[in-house]
Amino acid sequence: MLPRTRWRCLQCSLTAIAKPSTSVLPSLQPRAAPRHFSTSPRTNSKIGGAPLSIPSGVTFDVIPPPRLLRNAVGKETITVNIKGPLAEISYEIPGYFSIQRDNPESPAVLAVENARIRKQREMWGTVRAYLQNHITGVSEGHNAILRLVGVGYRATIEDTATTVQSEYEGQQFVNLKVGYSHPIELGLPKGVKASTPQPTRILLEGPEKEVLMQFAANIRKWRVPEPYKGKGIFVNGETIKLKNKKIK
Repeated sequence: MLPRTRWRCLQCSLTAIAKPSTSVLPSLQPRAAPRHFSTSPRTNSKIGGAPLSIPSGVTFDVIPPPRLLRNAVGKETITVNIKGPLAEISYEIPGYFSIQRDNPESPAVLAVENARIRKQREMWGTVRAYLQNHITGVSEGHNAILRLVGVGYRATIEDTATTVQSEYEGQQFVNLKVGYSHPIELGLPKGVKASTPQPTRILLEGPEKEVLMQFAANIRKWRVPEPYKGKGIFVNGETIKLKNKKIK
């Protein structure tokens, strides 16, 4: 005779064989719903949907694409002309954007055709940030301060250069002395002004933030801040955490 517990296990096994579970018949099971990483609904871009602040004295004109390019796939662009007391900038944005503005004194709002499309949703905040930077650039301007930290490090602004050629008339050059056997000369991009309030300070000013910060990065790469002595070229409020010296 089998023990009572083993007899019950045998009965359960026979019952399971007589009535197959749904896992044995996958074709009869309902299709599983797709799983998502987040259960919250998709929302519009918080940065892209923010209105563009346009100060007085700045003109903001939107030029639609030419009629010949409206039916071309991937070539449709909208040109935005931004003009202020300091400069005039033309910026092209993809054709799936639209700019709504009730009157010349009201702020402008950037919108996309379909916020469910991932590319449009990703570019929404980026394009809005570029437009706001250009508006600020033509009205107030952008600036960057570079600090030269190191023994003998200094910089000057020169009208001529010996190692590089001038790219346009009236171009000035930043002359760096940062520990090399020869001076480093860098030509200023168009629209960027430079001055040296102190021998170890460089002040860059210009209407286009992207061009300004790219030129600041080009200067910085000649002496990237190092973590042992803290020497290098620092941009704006950049800092570096010092490390202990390696002792063998």
